[in-house]
Amino acid sequence: MYVDIKIPLPLEFDYAINMGYLSRSPNEVMFHIDDGKIFRRIPIGHGNPLVEVSRDNPGFLNVRLLENAEPLLKEEREAVIRYVREWFDLDTDLTPFYELAGSDPVLQKVVPALYGLRNIGIDDLFEAVCWGILGQQINLAFAYTLKRRFVESFGHSMDHNGVRYWTFPSPDVIASLSTADLTALQITGKKSEYLIGVAGLISEGKLSKRSLLDTADCKEAEKQLVSIRGIGPWTANYVLMRCLRFPSAFPIDDVGLHNAIKAVLGLEQKPSVQLIRQLSASWTNWEAYATFYLWRYLY
Repeated sequence: MYVDIKIPLPLEFDYAINMGYLSRSPNEVMFHIDDGKIFRRIPIGHGNPLVEVSRDNPGFLNVRLLENAEPLLKEEREAVIRYVREWFDLDTDLTPFYELAGSDPVLQKVVPALYGLRNIGIDDLFEAVCWGILGQQINLAFAYTLKRRFVESFGHSMDHNGVRYWTFPSPDVIASLSTADLTALQITGKKSEYLIGVAGLISEGKLSKRSLLDTADCKEAEKQLVSIRGIGPWTANYVLMRCLRFPSAFPIDDVGLHNAIKAVLGLEQKPSVQLIRQLSASWTNWEAYATFYLWRYLY
């Protein structure tokens, strides 16, 4: 017997647009999409339960636990709800962002096409940092290929109805590897060193999501991240946006951001950082969402 959990949705949520974002790569390994439904294992204990997420009724997400395990305890049920709400960023009120966008020279051309898109997150700090490092200076398609190899080589899996579902490799496992283990997957030697180094810091308790969130300041959290070998400003701000949910995280040097603004404004050349600072002057505490929307608009 399946367990179903209904999670109410904010008005500013478009299921199809968010599914479009989640479907952007056929090489995605952390979840599987079929017939408009998302299937993934979620790391909340209780054996990392496999869930199906769908929208059966307007205004609600339906989360179905697919394994015929013992009934969830109250705290486990609450953990499932928290995870899904955080994944889809359901607790952020987008009304102020949309009001801002209505008169903004850049965002007013972007938001209407993506209304209801959420900054879909990466809950696990290690996964977010790994994804940021793997994606450095390569195209998105190859980044997904590397991530798939990484997960399938060192993560854990289970089969359900002929489909294999994965959990992300643990820091303990990656910290114990040699660089040769990772370069065998076509990950560069430097990135291999960075991944093993970050895994060691997390495994030893020297870096954690909680410690970064406890700074309560985006710039201080960024400073802590960039002090780690292999994490520059772009990777740090990617993690601040997608995992730590700092609303003012802003990877201002990002090439994709520059290309998106160039396309939106019809510029002949990519905008300078100085021009982007001027254009984003009114985005205070919405820089992360503005960036996420511009990335999606471009790709």
